[in-house]
Amino acid sequence: MMCFFIPWDVLFTSYEIWGFNENYTTGYQILNLPIEEWLFFICIPYACVFTHFTLIKLYPKFSFSLKLTRIFTSIVLILSITLLIVYFSKCYTLINFSYLLVLLTLVLITKPHLLNSFLPTFLVILIPFFIVNGILTGTVIEEPIVWYNNAENMRLRMGSIPFEDLFYAFGMLLTVVYIMKVLQKKT
Repeated sequence: MMCFFIPWDVLFTSYEIWGFNENYTTGYQILNLPIEEWLFFICIPYACVFTHFTLIKLYPKFSFSLKLTRIFTSIVLILSITLLIVYFSKCYTLINFSYLLVLLTLVLITKPHLLNSFLPTFLVILIPFFIVNGILTGTVIEEPIVWYNNAENMRLRMGSIPFEDLFYAFGMLLTVVYIMKVLQKKT
């Protein structure tokens, strides 16, 4: 997952599509990303994937029906295509929803049943997502830890969280779970 998202992060930071408030970081950087951001890409996906597999283990029937999965996935696909068309000039929106379209298409072609269990897990993960991302983007603190260039996103916020972040998290976590499932079958 870091192979996809660290280069994305490095580019977006270098083009000031988003950035980090130095008042909240240690000052240590790798490729112009705070070390805290690198740790984010290790800790958060691990915790979320752990949550996913724990829910499946503890509650084997913790999944959506095929019909509900199709409805949910169709909504995400239609929304992604629509937002791509409407906000084509916004870099964060364009890259985010393009990646999500490619990923969802790949998953639908190769491992469609993965979505039956991933989607309800993602809904559970949204609880800590809104708390943590809300703090990072400045909902309850004076200055945001992570700032966004509104010229490169839809300017639609959920509290202080850019709307795109919801789908960024979805794509990031689905990438990890998908790769794990692909590798699991090969071992």
